Amino acid sequence: MESPILQGKVKSVYDVPGEADKVSIVFHDKVTAWNGRAVEYPPEKGKICCLISAVIFQMLEKNGIKTHFLGTKGFDTMLCRKLTIVPVEVIVRNIAAGSIVKTTHLTEGTLIQPAIVEYFLKDDAKDDPLLTPDRVALMGINPEPMRDAALKINNHFQILFAQLGIDLVDFKLEFGHDSGQNLLLADELSPDSMRLWKEGTSESYDKDLFRKDKGDIVEAYNQILDKLNNLP
Repeated sequence: MESPILQGKVKSVYDVPGEADKVSIVFHDKVTAWNGRAVEYPPEKGKICCLISAVIFQMLEKNGIKTHFLGTKGFDTMLCRKLTIVPVEVIVRNIAAGSIVKTTHLTEGTLIQPAIVEYFLKDDAKDDPLLTPDRVALMGINPEPMRDAALKINNHFQILFAQLGIDLVDFKLEFGHDSGQNLLLADELSPDSMRLWKEGTSESYDKDLFRKDKGDIVEAYNQILDKLNNLP
């Protein structure tokens, strides 16, 4: 296979021969935490994240959210529009967990209503620091379209995961611009980039199982995929 144009922690991005406006994103059987300082290689994890992402991207597209998703190639590869990625990660929080607990006086499990939107610099070398909207603007990036899209996506996710018996704690989004400068949702949409708790509990179905050594992420992710595939 040709060399990737972008090598991420758990995914590789390739040009599509003869189609300059498309890329293939290959999901690997790999999980990382703490900016790559912890790594494991769970079998079939890449396939499951790819298939979950495909289902959720299609759901969002049907609800009018513009995304980079075009389809799948096999079980572990997504075909997507080629974008110039915005170097800012967007986090939506509905329940306090993770870094917001470590850096504030909020206790884990505190409901956040209305949901809040946070921005983080997409830069591993700087350890992805928290940004203010003013800092995002100083970078020459308007945070408002990403915020508006993130809150709309949160509304759709709340409905979706409630049907699955899951509390949506928080999730990460990435955005990019296509050749026409349209802002599209990018990257993946899987339990790798979300916190998902069994309804009414703090039982995880997400990457915290790996971070905290509390269970098998492949088994948990498979349960999410099964629930998605069994929706009416």
